[in-house]
Amino acid sequence: MRESAPDPTSASGHRRARRTAGALAGAALLLPLLGAAPSDAQPSANRLQSAFASASAEYHVPQSVLLGVSYLQSRWDAHEGAPSVTGGYGPMHLTDARAALAASSHHSEGTEDARGDSARPALHPTTEVPANSQLPARLRTLPKAAGLTGLSAEKLRTDPAANVAGGAALLAAAQKDLGEPLSTDPADWYGAVARFSGADDTATAEAYANDVYDVIRTGERRTTDAGQQVALAARPGLAPDTAQIKETGLRTVSDEGTECPKSVSCEWIPAPYAEFGDNDYGNHDLGDRPASQSIKYIVIHDTEGTWDGVLNLIKDPTYVSWNYTLRSTDGLIAQHVKNKDVAWHAGNWYVNASSIGLEHEGFLVSPDAWYTEAMYRSSARLVRYLAAKYRIPLDRQHILGHENVPGPTTSSIPGMHTDPGPYWDWRHYFDLLGHPFKRTGGKSGGLVTILPNYASNQPEYTGCVTKDEPCAAHGSSEVRLYSDHDESSALIKDVGAHGTAPSTIDVNDVSSRVSTGQQYAVAGHYRDWTAIWYLGQKAWFKNPKKHPNAVDAAGFVVTPKAGVDSVPVYGRAYPEASAYPAGVPVQSVSPLPYTLPKGQKYVVGGVMPGEYYYAVTFTTDSHKVVRGKDLYYEIQYGHRVEWVRAADVTVMPSGR
Repeated sequence: MRESAPDPTSASGHRRARRTAGALAGAALLLPLLGAAPSDAQPSANRLQSAFASASAEYHVPQSVLLGVSYLQSRWDAHEGAPSVTGGYGPMHLTDARAALAASSHHSEGTEDARGDSARPALHPTTEVPANSQLPARLRTLPKAAGLTGLSAEKLRTDPAANVAGGAALLAAAQKDLGEPLSTDPADWYGAVARFSGADDTATAEAYANDVYDVIRTGERRTTDAGQQVALAARPGLAPDTAQIKETGLRTVSDEGTECPKSVSCEWIPAPYAEFGDNDYGNHDLGDRPASQSIKYIVIHDTEGTWDGVLNLIKDPTYVSWNYTLRSTDGLIAQHVKNKDVAWHAGNWYVNASSIGLEHEGFLVSPDAWYTEAMYRSSARLVRYLAAKYRIPLDRQHILGHENVPGPTTSSIPGMHTDPGPYWDWRHYFDLLGHPFKRTGGKSGGLVTILPNYASNQPEYTGCVTKDEPCAAHGSSEVRLYSDHDESSALIKDVGAHGTAPSTIDVNDVSSRVSTGQQYAVAGHYRDWTAIWYLGQKAWFKNPKKHPNAVDAAGFVVTPKAGVDSVPVYGRAYPEASAYPAGVPVQSVSPLPYTLPKGQKYVVGGVMPGEYYYAVTFTTDSHKVVRGKDLYYEIQYGHRVEWVRAADVTVMPSGR
């Protein structure tokens, strides 16, 4: 439940604001408002709250509006002056993209075949993201704020108080442009908030403004990444003047053809289904889901590229595809592939054929290239909608990161992708999904759900900028695993990814780490350490009682049937050979270099028959869904999910 604080925009709050304004006016005779050092009497943890009050008074923007906008932009975090994925800085996410953005695409890197089907040659795109010749206004708000405030761009990037003032100046300028008064009533600022989003269409701006006012109505309180305590009082009865959206002059975007909830802004930017070359085609396959086969998974990606460049790629028929892209600045969603069709995004054909792929504008290896609250919320609304429509469970064995998708064959394992990476906040994301991770069992439940505190959990990683060089300290969703209850012991080995070589702490090496929300069977305890079964081994992670990295859980697990030493593990759940009709080549059911040894237990994610979608031609007359009689269990085997044949294992309650 959210806590409330005294409302700075109430009548008494307005009186306090006026008194603050008078005091600041006097102080301005002696020193610049934002250049002043904070008073020794002012608690250091309250400086940011005071900055919001000062900026509110200086630019005549209701403090609740300023706090609500900033919360949606950054959750009030400053990220030590580092830019976001779209070049946004500070609590107000003022954008200066020319100083921050990179341009590359993770689909052009590594050896992963995005389609992941050995029935046709691998597709390794080499297209480069084109450089932007002109940045849109939404990526240049910081220079505009510099002009309005007289503050330097450097100060706006690095000084949180200056950044808040810059945001207030932009809101005030938007209010004036709309011909609206600088009212003390937050209900009168709906149009300015919509404009602040940077969206160029009415639907996206409206969705953004609605989110801001939802935050104001419910209130928020949190401690920021810099240890600042910030509170926004709840205003449950606040009803903004939504008619102002008509005065913003923004374009109208049609959502015709999209499959999105009404609570988000969504437009149709199709990925071309085209034939080219020597009987080749791209960049997805036509299907008839869910009538022909069920949709079991949603895969979360990050783009490793900027919005405009990525949209150029999705329009290339020789490239790969995904179903949706989400924009960082305002949460706008573009749909590219109908959900009935099969996009080429996950690197595993079995997963592609039974999943929907969501690309989020962002960069894995830049820990401070953070994701905006607007994008998190828009993504969560879309996933809730898709999960309800296709009956997909809201858990970490069905809402997968790209990094959780297994290599379909042994040779493909080393090249599998690792996005969205350790800095995607799974805990916050599932809170927004309405399915927060929590304790679901007692100490005898037999399972744990990984659940570190994102902000304080800061394991060391290397390779964010330079190979083997440490990454900047940053909150993480992931917890490191060791071969013994000792941080100096070896990391867990991954024979599929590294062969006989050791695992590493490289930011892209997922071999010896677990992620928030994933569940594992408990294999032992020692003081502040917990052991789990992982990749066929006993793996230890630090789990002190005062600051736990996991909570107890209960459920169902699989273990090898009696009388066998181990059972094979698979990277795809394909049918038995006898299930294939004439004209469809039999796909090998080849085990990976992993096993599930006797005595070990792994959490069950679901049961399904072996299934293969045969689609290797442009015309759909030869396409077939092959479904076998052999059943498989999906299991949380390591960092990635895998499958075991039901005939090889016994299912039991985890507490036994």
